[in-house]
Amino acid sequence: MQRMKKLLASLILLFIVPMAMAQELNCMVTVNSQQIEGSDKSVYENLQKAIREFMNERKWTGYVYKIEERIECSILITLSERISNEEFKGTIQVQSRRPIFQSSYNSVMLNLLDKDFQFKYLESTPLDFDENSFQSNLTSVLAFYANLIIGLDFDSYSVYGGSPYYNKCQTIVNNAQNTADKGWKAYESKKNRYWIIENLLNKSYSPIRECLYLYHLKGLDAMKENVELGRAQITAGLEKVQMVNRDKPGLYLIQLFIDTKRDELINIYSNAPANDKPKIVNLLKEIDPAHSGDYNNKILNAAGIK
Repeated sequence: MQRMKKLLASLILLFIVPMAMAQELNCMVTVNSQQIEGSDKSVYENLQKAIREFMNERKWTGYVYKIEERIECSILITLSERISNEEFKGTIQVQSRRPIFQSSYNSVMLNLLDKDFQFKYLESTPLDFDENSFQSNLTSVLAFYANLIIGLDFDSYSVYGGSPYYNKCQTIVNNAQNTADKGWKAYESKKNRYWIIENLLNKSYSPIRECLYLYHLKGLDAMKENVELGRAQITAGLEKVQMVNRDKPGLYLIQLFIDTKRDELINIYSNAPANDKPKIVNLLKEIDPAHSGDYNNKILNAAGIK
């Protein structure tokens, strides 16, 4: 797999023999304006186009990507209010996916709904972003999620590989601290952009990032060749999450991880050997007690295990 080799490489292949190049993201962008749409339909169409270009045409890393190597992701912005001619309020849903080696299957890496999204947009005005200063809430939120998507992807290919991109997210958070915009400050909530990056860069929670590597590169990528070995590595990764959860139950990063992976985990363990299922179900129920019934019904009971 070409992207795997690049992400694991220690050298930045930026000035090698010319090749067909693309930026890092292949992001599908949708702006849903049905709740507020009036006679200015072109505003929302141009906003959608501007965001698509911002995400897909900007260089986010120092790596060279081919078109087929770009990270598949999507952004859905649902507008709920037009506060003024150029100020909007709504939500932004962000999802990213990772291909699995020798498979047509894509594993969801991030699936997050951010409700603290208010921004200004003036039609035909370029979307400016500076890594070292706050330009606008719109571009700061977009850049935050672009770097988060890339960081999670890199973490899944190498241990702590996403750190440079999480550090960029941290800089974006810091630059937004003196603004009135929501989602950036620690005291506002325990479940916002501030806490996503705090959790990812907090060394006490680093086993969760180690899980991303075991789960994907050692687990899902290996299942084509050896299903049981791959599943065992996924379980080893979950045991790292379990360890953090025992010290910090309810941690936002754990919730994000398990909410993203729940259906996939059920599929993975539904086909596990019967004698392995009680142990893994107990592990999943400990991490995700709110969905104990799903694990019982869809993993244990489906196999006739009580």
